[in-house]
Amino acid sequence: MTQAAIDLRRLAGRDVGRAARLTAEAHAAALSGKPPAVPPRPEIGASWERMLRRGVDPERAVRPRPLSSAELAERRQRSHLTEVLPLLRDGLVSVAESAQHIMVVCDADGVVLWREGHQSVLRHADAIGLAPGADWREATSGTNGLGTPLVARRPVQVFSAEHFVRAHHRWTCSGAPIIDPRDGRLLGVVDVSGLLDTLHPAMLKLVESVAKLAEAELRARHLRGLDRLRSVAAPLLARIGGRAVAVDEEGWVAAVTGMAPVDRLPLPRTLSAGPVRLGPLGLCSAEPLPGGWLLRPALRPHAGVARLRLDLSEPGRPSLTVAGEVGSWTHDLSPRHAELLFLLAGEEAGCSAGALAEAVFGDAGRRVTVRAELSRMRRYLGELLEHRPYRFREGTGVEVVLPEDRSALLPHSLAPAVVRARVGTAPRR
Repeated sequence: MTQAAIDLRRLAGRDVGRAARLTAEAHAAALSGKPPAVPPRPEIGASWERMLRRGVDPERAVRPRPLSSAELAERRQRSHLTEVLPLLRDGLVSVAESAQHIMVVCDADGVVLWREGHQSVLRHADAIGLAPGADWREATSGTNGLGTPLVARRPVQVFSAEHFVRAHHRWTCSGAPIIDPRDGRLLGVVDVSGLLDTLHPAMLKLVESVAKLAEAELRARHLRGLDRLRSVAAPLLARIGGRAVAVDEEGWVAAVTGMAPVDRLPLPRTLSAGPVRLGPLGLCSAEPLPGGWLLRPALRPHAGVARLRLDLSEPGRPSLTVAGEVGSWTHDLSPRHAELLFLLAGEEAGCSAGALAEAVFGDAGRRVTVRAELSRMRRYLGELLEHRPYRFREGTGVEVVLPEDRSALLPHSLAPAVVRARVGTAPRR
């Protein structure tokens, strides 16, 4: 077997020392611009390329000021990961302690929210700044088991010198993203990390399995909450003679009367009882319910002038803001919807389902998939998204905000048109 054919992760399970030496040689070659004798795994090579483009210093990680105790407490409270922290602890902390590892959980910004595990390893983690409130994005800490899964949106194990920053080469880390099962939004990463001589090759699979259990628990909690709200709202909706909808505190619809059902309504960040303007519904009255709101539209949706702002500036956090005569609202986008809106923004004349399927999947035959996604998008865009062909309504202003580094445009996307756009011209209207 040639060195080029060696699977470093499998080798590490048999001979940690040799695997670490080969990985260090590949790391040194990448920094010098020379072809390595043993190439890095694809996800690690892609991360190293991002680090080199960003100018991350392999000799010294950037260490932004950690969050204060109050700031950290606020982040923990806002995070949906709080709901599944007991499950993550049950699934991983005892295993981590036995294996001389620690469990670390970060949010979608790469900020460490919690860490638990073996006491001696926690002290080693302090030495490299792997502590609650610290920023472990790739851009600040290089290739690592928290920041890299955030970008890749899939489980990643980072072994020894696969870490871009040399100070982290003593570590092995296995991280898996946790995705909000309701809308595909990235919530954060759960990771199990330890020193090199405690590597266990099965750790990544364990972490991935527990992350999937956490996603299933989030979905079950969401459905139970909607069921409770529906039981409260149903008698009220039965007595209403017009349009009304009951939503939870994040806008997910539990029950509706007198209007077409939708999955979710975008709500303002702060909502109080009384009149409120919602993009899809116009002027409404809001009445609090246990666990949500009763919204009663006073006017039919208005089709006046609108402006869309597609914000792709922060990798992994795409959003859409719609501003018009009835106010403005912001909607967090799933990766697929971000791709489609980005492509439509560059096609003022519109696109057929086949053309979009070709641009997204490289296969014009996947029209049905594209039509299904666009139908879901129309639930929150309404008349702003036309079809035959698919395009934004005439007169709608569209602004696309790109990341400063064009190569960071929708980094998770494998859509051929997006891959080309990373080195080409972005859509503008």
